[in-house]
Amino acid sequence: MSDLNFDIAVIGGGASGLCFAVRSKQLYEKYSVAVIEQLQRVGKKLITTGNGRCNITNKDISLSRYHSDNITFAEYALENYNNSVAEEFFSGIGIDFVYDEKGRAYPYSLQASSVVDGLRFSCEHLGVDTFTEQKVLSITPTKSGYLIKTSKEQFTAKCVVLASGLYSGGEKSGCNGSILRMLKDMGYNTVKVSPAIVQIHTKTETVRQLKGIKVNANATLKQNGKNIRSEYGEVLFCDYGLSGPPILQISRAIGRGNAKFTVSIDLMPDYDFNTFLGILKNRVKILNYRTLDEFFTGMLNKRLGQVIIKYIGKNLSDSVSTLTDGDIKKLISQIKNFEFEVTGLGSFESSQVTAGGLSTDAFDGKTMMSKKDKGLFAIGEILDVDGDCGGFNLQWAWSSAMCAADGAAKYLGGAK
Repeated sequence: MSDLNFDIAVIGGGASGLCFAVRSKQLYEKYSVAVIEQLQRVGKKLITTGNGRCNITNKDISLSRYHSDNITFAEYALENYNNSVAEEFFSGIGIDFVYDEKGRAYPYSLQASSVVDGLRFSCEHLGVDTFTEQKVLSITPTKSGYLIKTSKEQFTAKCVVLASGLYSGGEKSGCNGSILRMLKDMGYNTVKVSPAIVQIHTKTETVRQLKGIKVNANATLKQNGKNIRSEYGEVLFCDYGLSGPPILQISRAIGRGNAKFTVSIDLMPDYDFNTFLGILKNRVKILNYRTLDEFFTGMLNKRLGQVIIKYIGKNLSDSVSTLTDGDIKKLISQIKNFEFEVTGLGSFESSQVTAGGLSTDAFDGKTMMSKKDKGLFAIGEILDVDGDCGGFNLQWAWSSAMCAADGAAKYLGGAK
C-alpha cells in the first residue's frame, strides 16, 4: 500500500473540519489538504442542527456562554474569530446570515443543507481532497510529520488536525469518541465526558400524566437544594421527564457530579406569591359554581391544572367554593415550585454536544496546536470546550477551526 502524502490531514468532515479545510486553502492555495471522514458523506451531523435550519452562530458571543475546566483557553479564539469573522467567512462562500429576535443566526435559506453544501462546494473548488468511509485506526508521529492508517488507506502529513467530535449524535453521525481514546493512549489527559444540551430524565409518575404538554415557564436546576441555573422558555413534559430549550440549557451540570438534582418549574413566573394569591382568591369568588376540574381552565393547560389540584389532595369533583385560604396557598406553592427529582440525562445520541473531552492544558489557545507534538492540532467538540444552546457550539467550531488554520499556516511557513 503506497502512502497518500499531504501537507495537512484533517480527521473529521464535520463543521470544524470543513471550515478548517476551506480556511487553510484560502490562506495558501498550494497546501495539499485531505479531509478524512468515516461516514459516506461529510457534514451529516451539521445537516441536522437547529432542527434542520442550522443555528450557525449568535450575536452574543462571550466567554460567559461557554464551559470548560480551563475556560480561558477559548478566549483568544472566540474574541479574534468571533461571529463577525464567521459571518464574513460564510458570506465569502455564498452563505448569508439572518438573525432572529434572540440574536440567533441562521443561513438566509433557513436550510442546514445549504451550509453543508457551501462548505463542500468550496472544498471541491479549492482542491481539498475528501476521503469518505475511512475509519482512522492509528495516528503515529514520524520525523517528518504523522502517519495515519485508516481502514482503507495510509496517509502521511506534515500536520494533523483532529476535528472528529466526540459522542453527541452517536454512531449514525460518525461520533464514537475513537480519536479521543487514541489521544489518551498517546499520553494526553482527558476531562470527564457527559451529554450536554440534552433532555432531563425524572421520576415519571407525574410527567407521564402530562406527556405532550408545553408551557412557557421558568426552569431552575437545583443541586442539593441550591439553585444552580435558571432559564425561561417552553418546557415540554415527556413520558421520561422534561425537554424544551430551558431544560436543554440547564442540563449540563447534571452530568458533572453525583449530587442530588431537582428541577423546579415556575408555571406562572410573571406573578409573585402575593399578587398570585389575590388573583386566585378572586378566581374562587367568580368561579365558585364550577367544580375543581375546571378551576384553572383559561389560566393553565386543563390537564396540568387538574394534576396541580390533585397534588394538594383535593378531589376534582369538589366545588371551587370548598377551596380554603390554606388550599389556595398550597396551589400557589405548587404552581411556583412544581418540582421533579432528576434520575439522569438523555443519551449521547440525543444530545447536541458533549461536555468534557481532550484537556486543553496540552494545547496552545492561540494556535490550537499541541504543546508536545508539533503539527498536531485539535478543534471543535473534541476539546474540553462546550457552549450553551443557541449557536454557541457552532461558533466554537468556526472560531477554533479558523484559529487553527492560521496556526497551521504559520507552522508550515505559508502564512500570507
